Amino acid sequence: MEVIASYLEEPLLLLFVILFLGSILGQTKIKGLSLGTSGVLLVAMVFGHFGYQISATVQNLGLSLFIVAVGLQAGPRFFRMMRSSGVVFGIIGLLIVLVAAVTTVIVSKLFHLSPALSIGLMTGALTSTPGLAAALQATNDPLASVGYGIAYPFGVIAVVLFVQLLPKVRKIDLMKDLHEKVDPVRNEGSPEVITIEVTNTAINKRTLKELGFHRYKSVVISRVIRGNRNIIALNDTVILTGDRLVAVGLRVDLDELCSDIGEEVEVNLRNSDHVQLRKVTVDSEELIGKSLRELDLRRMYGVTVTRMERGGFEFNQNSKWRMERGDVLTLVSSEDRLNEVEKIFSKRTLTVTNVHIFSLSLILLIGIIVGMVPIQLANFGTITLGVAGGPLFVALIIGHFGKIGPIRARYFQPSNQVIRDIGLVLFLAGAGTTAGQGLVEVVKAEGLTLVLGGAFITIIPIVAGFLIARVFFQLSVIHSLGALCGGLTSTPGLGAVQQLIDVEDPAVAYAAAYPFALIFVAIASQLLVLFL
Repeated sequence: MEVIASYLEEPLLLLFVILFLGSILGQTKIKGLSLGTSGVLLVAMVFGHFGYQISATVQNLGLSLFIVAVGLQAGPRFFRMMRSSGVVFGIIGLLIVLVAAVTTVIVSKLFHLSPALSIGLMTGALTSTPGLAAALQATNDPLASVGYGIAYPFGVIAVVLFVQLLPKVRKIDLMKDLHEKVDPVRNEGSPEVITIEVTNTAINKRTLKELGFHRYKSVVISRVIRGNRNIIALNDTVILTGDRLVAVGLRVDLDELCSDIGEEVEVNLRNSDHVQLRKVTVDSEELIGKSLRELDLRRMYGVTVTRMERGGFEFNQNSKWRMERGDVLTLVSSEDRLNEVEKIFSKRTLTVTNVHIFSLSLILLIGIIVGMVPIQLANFGTITLGVAGGPLFVALIIGHFGKIGPIRARYFQPSNQVIRDIGLVLFLAGAGTTAGQGLVEVVKAEGLTLVLGGAFITIIPIVAGFLIARVFFQLSVIHSLGALCGGLTSTPGLGAVQQLIDVEDPAVAYAAAYPFALIFVAIASQLLVLFL
């Protein structure tokens, strides 16, 4: 045993022993349930109890890598969602922290705990290191760290178990539920196709560009039917009275257009020999992250994009839509033009991964620097976003644009997953050894009261947060769990959610709720001093 112990003094060997044993434990299934990557956390806690420690640098590197991967994955949809009703995720994050704060006050009074211990329990239950820093600053009492250390393990494990058990216990088909429930990103409805006969004489002999139909928001004119002829609708296409316009868009916008220019008519929309409709899949690396406006397919190739599909959901075309691999676009044009454009969308290389080390390093560098910048809050002192909030903020912005200067952020999904998984296990190894150190001694000294108090502060916000998302906001289970993990700032929880279903929705919900929760936990940690 002494020989093994001496070998484990080597930091690199210790790290890979924890990852190896944690992976074995995580893959072990009992009645269909497994710990997944949280197995690494449990093994690391055991090693931490016996005095072994993973470097804080390794832990922070893992956290930053994981958070950057989440930000780059969620970025393309995050800001579009925040401009829509997707802001509900942020509201959920705030409400979860509010419930945790109220529960902390009740637990503190009920068990007669000191303010420092109580606030430490809350930050541990919410697995919020920035919150702990704020608590230490506000209380100037190291007991906050004790409370954090006691509540943190249960806070991590409880979220992971809740996420994994809920769908199995309730026997929920997650993909079906995702399609049926309210989606803050996709609640705009599906586009429709109608034919409008032009009766307004003011339209006569004017081009589509002059008519400016873009003011009808979602409407796209795909073709013009004149007599028995189908004409591809281009910017310089002249519209005559009596023409029938094939329009694609949301019903509310189509009705407005119809009332302005003519009346809806029934027409057989079978493709003629000249005008065809074709679905193409985005597969070329060169197109990932580009918007339809940048491609300008109508002007460059005479091809109109009428609809777009992502993850099984159909959207109306949007010039600002940034393409991701696997998106399906519905195109209208002549056969030869469609053949030409289809080549642009097809895969040009056999590249499987495409991690751009220069870009990844620069994103991490900028993100960590941003995380170090002190943010002054009136009457509450200063906080920082830290190695989690800073990289997440930067990654969301760069992920949204896809490319900023020399920084390329559109990685293939396998590449992004590799970054995410490596980052997650490194973070869990470090967090586990930190939480495991001295935990048994503290529990013996302080009694099970602290463990029970921390459990209350964890369980009540978990249940309340899920019910708020599911019942009040009518979200899907996946969106509810993603927002819950963001509101609890639970990185391992998000990892567990993403293992349930192969979609980016949990990461988007997490990324929307996380910043609100991150900042509000720090504020609540300092405010609670006034109430305890």
